[in-house]
Amino acid sequence: MLLNNKVEVVTGTRTPATAAALTVTLALAAAAWVVAVRQMNGMDMGAATQLGSFAFFVALWVPMMAAMMLPGAAPAVSRRAQAAGVRAVPLFVASYLAVWTLVGVVVYAVYRPHASLVAGVLVVAAGLYELTPLKQRFRRRCRESVRTGFHYGLDCVGSSIGLMVMLVALSVMSVTWMLVIALAVFAQKLLPSKPAFDVPLALAIIGFGIGILVAPSSVPGLT
Repeated sequence: MLLNNKVEVVTGTRTPATAAALTVTLALAAAAWVVAVRQMNGMDMGAATQLGSFAFFVALWVPMMAAMMLPGAAPAVSRRAQAAGVRAVPLFVASYLAVWTLVGVVVYAVYRPHASLVAGVLVVAAGLYELTPLKQRFRRRCRESVRTGFHYGLDCVGSSIGLMVMLVALSVMSVTWMLVIALAVFAQKLLPSKPAFDVPLALAIIGFGIGILVAPSSVPGLT
């Protein structure tokens, strides 16, 4: 029943206002994918990827986050449209993306091109985070939140930060990894938390990180 309700929200069948809000949101996400893929062309150097200037990175990070995060935010956009009307949706989406933009500022400040050892350790840490109660609490709040886009963004950052660390560790400019992480984020926002799904995913991430530590050359494009 819960999954059916989620599908109903995503498809926008409840009200014309909901349908309009979802259509615009998903169209924005699609356009962001086009922009991000074009800008990232030729920049993927695995763990040794350079970020370029701050202005360039932010101009790329924002469409990346819009592309990756807006599809999974569709249920929240629907709830916001139903609660406050379509006019509240642009501010909700903008403030949500503003939170992810701040994350990008932090990434730019701390990121350095790194070796496969660092990448492996970060991926293992990301997998371990997936098993923590903190992760599950943020995930639950991200799925249920109907507050402001800023608060919703904070909850979703807490939910997805491990997966985003994976992206940064493996290659922040990789379209392939961007797509993989985006699909994982999308699934976690729409599907209820269940050990049968969550634990194997976390263990797979941990195993992948260990594989990077043991045989980094086996991961295409990492080194």
